[in-house]
Amino acid sequence: MARNKSLFSAIKTWLSIAFAVLLSRYAERHLVFYVDTPYQTQYRDEFIAAFEARATLLRETVTTEAVLKGNQAIFLVAGSGGASAVTRGANGLIPARNDDNTQNTVTLREWHDLVRKTGFNIFASQGNQRQIMQMTSMAVMNRKIDDQIITVLNTGTVTVGAAGATPTVSLFQNGRVKLSNASVPWDSNITLTCQPSFLAFLEQAPEFANAEYVEVRPYAGSDQNPSWRDRPMAYRWRNCLIIEHPSLPGKATASEKSFLYHKTAAGHAANSGGISTAVGYNDEQDYTYARTSCFMEALLLQNAGVVVIVTDGTVYG
Repeated sequence: MARNKSLFSAIKTWLSIAFAVLLSRYAERHLVFYVDTPYQTQYRDEFIAAFEARATLLRETVTTEAVLKGNQAIFLVAGSGGASAVTRGANGLIPARNDDNTQNTVTLREWHDLVRKTGFNIFASQGNQRQIMQMTSMAVMNRKIDDQIITVLNTGTVTVGAAGATPTVSLFQNGRVKLSNASVPWDSNITLTCQPSFLAFLEQAPEFANAEYVEVRPYAGSDQNPSWRDRPMAYRWRNCLIIEHPSLPGKATASEKSFLYHKTAAGHAANSGGISTAVGYNDEQDYTYARTSCFMEALLLQNAGVVVIVTDGTVYG
């Protein structure tokens, strides 16, 4: 009996050893590759620019002034004051009159954006951090220019549409009539700065897509015919420059605001050098900086030359 137990124990031990050897060989062939492989993470050296506005879309659509020195700029708006022609008086003299000269003063303010990064952060970070600093700082200043212009356009008191109104060609024409009734010339200096949803509605209108009305087409791509491809979203329809802007008041709400205006209705003054940029390195503290600065401000020159269009943007917003 004892002999049988000893034999059974030996067989059990042998089987355990044999199973362990077989399991080890199986693991070497099929499992080691998956368990011990050292994976590598690849970091892209070039950075991808985040979605944000980096260029000013509106400064060329208003009257600009370069200030050589001083903290104020004066825009003169001159006209006859609506005077009518007269005939010679009973005394044989032609009645004289004065011109209407209105001086509009804007006070410049200084605006800055400063980015600073230590040498270690630049060394340890992914991408060209110095290039990123310069790019983002310039973008901040350009957005400020548009913000100033939008702020003064939003002070206009001539309004069409209402909360909940659907953008239509008829509503655009309503704004056009407001300008024409105020003797604003419908020349090549008219701009419609609109919400993305406003343009989405207009593009569905047959009148808006008619080639007889469109001078600069949004989808035609060639050097002779500018398109939206690699360019700001703008084209000309019915001799009016159309600019879709992402930062207008009330975006994606039932009370979005777009603006139809003449170039001489608003002004933007800045120091003669424009935006100044500075990039440098501090040896003592081991940091790199990028700074943009500009002395500037905008103002409303002629209220009658701005029409505020209020529409509903919730359908697409």
